[in-house]
Amino acid sequence: MITTFSLNGIAFSALNGGSAFTFTNSISLFIKSNNTEEITAIWHKLKVHGTILMDLGEYPWSKKYGWVKDKYGLSWQLFFDENPLQILPALLFVGNQFGNAEEAINLYKSIFKDSKINFINRFEDGNEATKGKIQYAEFTLANQKFITMESPMEHDFGFNEAFSFVIHCKNQDEVDYYWNSFIENGGKESQCGWLKDKYGISWQVVPNLLIELMNDKDKEKAKRVTNAMMQMKKIECKKLKEAYHK
Repeated sequence: MITTFSLNGIAFSALNGGSAFTFTNSISLFIKSNNTEEITAIWHKLKVHGTILMDLGEYPWSKKYGWVKDKYGLSWQLFFDENPLQILPALLFVGNQFGNAEEAINLYKSIFKDSKINFINRFEDGNEATKGKIQYAEFTLANQKFITMESPMEHDFGFNEAFSFVIHCKNQDEVDYYWNSFIENGGKESQCGWLKDKYGISWQVVPNLLIELMNDKDKEKAKRVTNAMMQMKKIECKKLKEAYHK
């Protein structure tokens, strides 16, 4: 049902969630590397039974760039850069979210500690529709780098729950802080610690206690904790403990 793994030092979780949501190009994984052979090797593995959105080649913004959806529908962008291999989540603001990227960055920066805007490149084509909008930007939240872009073109996709960001919290105070920060700034509650921010991006606010208790060796206790969690919107540590010790 769930597995965890690491890619280049970044922790990931994967859920078998059924067909309710499918990956879209609004969130992709952006691979930057200063090794063209490395980029090419990764590209050839990702494109197997996948869909090429922009073929790997030389473009005005990079001497080696490509965009592909792998066979599972997850979107990847590969980009030649001056630094060794990095993998960054990339957010693409399109449709009714076009023009909101900078506001989103500033909101996230106000919520997360150890956060900053690394750089912002804006459209310079003189088009009134894109004037001042973000073409490409990089920012850091809690020491994790992100990329964001905006596109005024018509797209048939947007943000959804298929890709979410997990906030690991050490206690209830942290859960309350992050949950309330998003909800009070236009977010919407969902179930089991999930919420959507005002831009439609999904976040999971998870206390470390939940993971600890759900992985308890006593399967009956773990089941009670899981059942209690399924009844919650925001996760409440007190209720988890009550279910565990019942």
